[in-house]
Amino acid sequence: RQVGLWLAAHGIEHHILRWIGPKPVGGVQAAARAARYGLMAAWCRRAGVLHLLCAQQAEDQAETLLYRLARGSALDGLAAMPLVRELAGPPAPGVRLIRPLLGIPRARLVAGLQRSGQPWIEDPSNREPAFARTHLGVARAALGGLGLSTERLVRSAARVGRDRAALETACAALIARSVRPDPAGYAMVAPGLWSAAPAALSLRLLARLLTTVGGRSYAPRLGSLERLHGELCAGPLAQARTLGGCRLVPRRDGLLICREPAAARQTLALAPGARAFWDGRFVVFRRQAPARRRTGAAPRGPLSVRRLGARGLAELRAMAGASGQDVEIERVPAPARAALPAFFDLDGVYAVPHLRFKRVGESDLATGEDTGAEFRPANPLTSSGFAASWMGPKTR
Repeated sequence: RQVGLWLAAHGIEHHILRWIGPKPVGGVQAAARAARYGLMAAWCRRAGVLHLLCAQQAEDQAETLLYRLARGSALDGLAAMPLVRELAGPPAPGVRLIRPLLGIPRARLVAGLQRSGQPWIEDPSNREPAFARTHLGVARAALGGLGLSTERLVRSAARVGRDRAALETACAALIARSVRPDPAGYAMVAPGLWSAAPAALSLRLLARLLTTVGGRSYAPRLGSLERLHGELCAGPLAQARTLGGCRLVPRRDGLLICREPAAARQTLALAPGARAFWDGRFVVFRRQAPARRRTGAAPRGPLSVRRLGARGLAELRAMAGASGQDVEIERVPAPARAALPAFFDLDGVYAVPHLRFKRVGESDLATGEDTGAEFRPANPLTSSGFAASWMGPKTR
């Protein structure tokens, strides 16, 4: 409210976004941070705003680096906070988070405010002893006396960030050569990649694949990744493995990485005309079909989106067999079918876009439905330049 009054005095528009819903008992700071970025990113998308600027400064960057060191993070973590990054979520449109003050010490910001006569507010949670950030601030001050100043920590994070950017470029080239993604949300990896590519690159590629295919915001823990990576480098897997909400299935033509059906638990109600994000992977929609396409049965009752599952797949096969409908079940590998997004109504499976299935019925010009699912993972496989090949054609 106070910031709003200050902004109003300068004639600057402002919006207060409220976090509605239950709040966690543990992990409060992480949950609040995720909620803040989620609320702001959603507002930016609605308003057509591309850039969201945040005011983290040098001390925040130094403490992030110390926190990542304490957790045994790899190179990505030790690069701390990037100056620019795409916010995870359905890109409709995308939102870039920019931190222009990462290299500016807090004392300089305070001096600038004092010089211009502008008061500021201290967040009391920054002094709350229950939070790790408070202890990191104390540690950072103590390390400064030993020569490990905030400035040096920030420079170290920037240097690691340059190395990370170089690895990202090399990883994107490796993906283009060795990974065949599909708009149904799975990927095929060429055989022999794991032992042929440098370990730093193939480990990064594995993390990327699991994060994207699993619809996650972050890769699995480094220790688990390294164990699985070691198995892959030793030769083809003897049997399927799971990690990060994904299944890794060895095949003659390489390694299939797909969503683990049991992990795709979300059920999403979808009203007419609605568009929503499902399972961290797909943008699903429901809209009135053009007149020339208004054929097929209208849904009976509410329509929801959930994984197809084994029962849904069996039901789809039975309906297709009874009606003689040509359903393209075989176009998606068997391990990847159960986790596909499917539309259900009161009568069961209504549509499975990636199998080209929609329940048949008499032409219905008044209530024709067009349903679809587009693969738009929370974290794309590469940071840029890969969207066209990864997303593939829209599937309805």
